[in-house]
Amino acid sequence: MRHTPIGNTDSNQPMSWNHPNVHKYADTIALKIPGYAHLYEMTDCLIAAQLEAQAHIRNIDPNVLIVGAGGGQELITLGERHEAWSFTAVDPSEHMLDLARKRVTHAGLSSTISFVAGTLEESSREPIYDAATCLLVLHFLQSLESKQALLRQISARLKPGAPFCLASINGNPQEPSFSIQMQAWKGHMLSQGISLEDWERFAASIGRESNPVSNAAIQELLIDAGFTHITRYYGAFLVNAWFAVKEGETTYDKG
Repeated sequence: MRHTPIGNTDSNQPMSWNHPNVHKYADTIALKIPGYAHLYEMTDCLIAAQLEAQAHIRNIDPNVLIVGAGGGQELITLGERHEAWSFTAVDPSEHMLDLARKRVTHAGLSSTISFVAGTLEESSREPIYDAATCLLVLHFLQSLESKQALLRQISARLKPGAPFCLASINGNPQEPSFSIQMQAWKGHMLSQGISLEDWERFAASIGRESNPVSNAAIQELLIDAGFTHITRYYGAFLVNAWFAVKEGETTYDKG
């Protein structure tokens, strides 16, 4: 449930997040996406700012939902900065969750983390979370309906006023601008030491294992799922990130 095809040596073979070689993900993803660490740092800053703006939430320890948590970068970045926060880390890939567990253990994080192997649809539907992230996941859902369903499921589990950060590959592969971005992205990856074989595997996965949609479609999906205050806060070639707030009554301290 992550960004780049892993685990196969043949670019004609479909990717698998249950392949044992997914442990390589954490070693290469930061080389592939410019400003990868900044994406997570900015995500943390936005979530913390929104939680701080909610006067009623200042006296509790937030519970954060991480959708597609395999790899563990959200847990590392947010967990290191907020020891009092608790996290529910959801991912259908056991191998990816194992990678997240190892990274969390190695980092010595003391945050409370519940690991859930499975889909969000299988978890509680109660609005119990104070914030959520879904980073580098949505483009793997093939149909617009499945993307819509996931965002609605996330929204249903958030309290009113909860911040939500979403990142995905966006764009129309049929447009010339998409090809230009891909060519530039190729140059970046190769300059960072990513092999041509890995690049070709990634390029072949678009439209096969992933299905990017336009930025306009993302905003429409977020609105449909019940989010407001939608703003784009990060961009790197075809990767974009969006901040949004679960609609509903909330209390803010304007001082």
